[in-house]
Amino acid sequence: MRSRSYDADLTPPWKKQGPAPEVAAEADLVVEEAATGFCGAVVRVEKTAEGLTVTLEDRFGKHRVFPMAPRGFLIDGRTVTLVRPAAAPAPRGPLLSASGSIAVTGAKARVARAGRIYVEGRHDAELVERVWGHDLRVEGVVVEYLEGVDDLPALVAAFGPAPDARLGVLVDHLVPGSKESRIAASVTGPDVLVVGHPYIDVWEAVKPSSVGIPGWPRVPRGEDWKTGVCRALGWSDLSTGEAWQRILSAVSSFRDLEPELLGRVEELIDFVTSP
Repeated sequence: MRSRSYDADLTPPWKKQGPAPEVAAEADLVVEEAATGFCGAVVRVEKTAEGLTVTLEDRFGKHRVFPMAPRGFLIDGRTVTLVRPAAAPAPRGPLLSASGSIAVTGAKARVARAGRIYVEGRHDAELVERVWGHDLRVEGVVVEYLEGVDDLPALVAAFGPAPDARLGVLVDHLVPGSKESRIAASVTGPDVLVVGHPYIDVWEAVKPSSVGIPGWPRVPRGEDWKTGVCRALGWSDLSTGEAWQRILSAVSSFRDLEPELLGRVEELIDFVTSP
């Protein structure tokens, strides 16, 4: 004889309810396994051949493993469905500067060294700042431009390189037989280093693909190189300064520069910062 005070359906209430909210089974989350009444904190979630399981630890230190079946757990008497926690984000590598070196975060600019790096012109200086500015500030290296290298020997003599004030010089078009190579050869000394790249102008040290052109045009001998480049690229409506800003804006890191320039600038920074 069946009492009318009981429902014929003996399904537990936690199985009869609608969709239960999902809760990530984070470590130390306290839950109750509804079927057994075992209450404990989440220790770990594991993937097995039968599916996901969750290990709970009660207040006495006892561990029990339960399948993470839908609607099998309670939190504060409320039915929930435990789900696997989101994977922790992969560890990020070190933050790199535009030059590819490890960026130093939170550091103030160092007091300027006595040593210097000279480059030929303003465009050279702006390009070096764009890519190596972070490194130069951390190391306390100042870059100055010369407006050409014709007077380089006199400028080096006036600077007076010394062990505690080394001087590095970056020269354009430093190839055998060029005017620049003859001038560079006249500058010697243990505390001065003159290096250069093979390009007529530092514009060419920017990869054409970064600028969005097929290549740097050949300019007839006797024509101003920058003017000839603007004409050949259809940039005649731009001044050389405006054309340079277009080129410079295409540079975001060392990847936009040719290796012949990259190596020389790194060499100069190492030289002037060596003990």
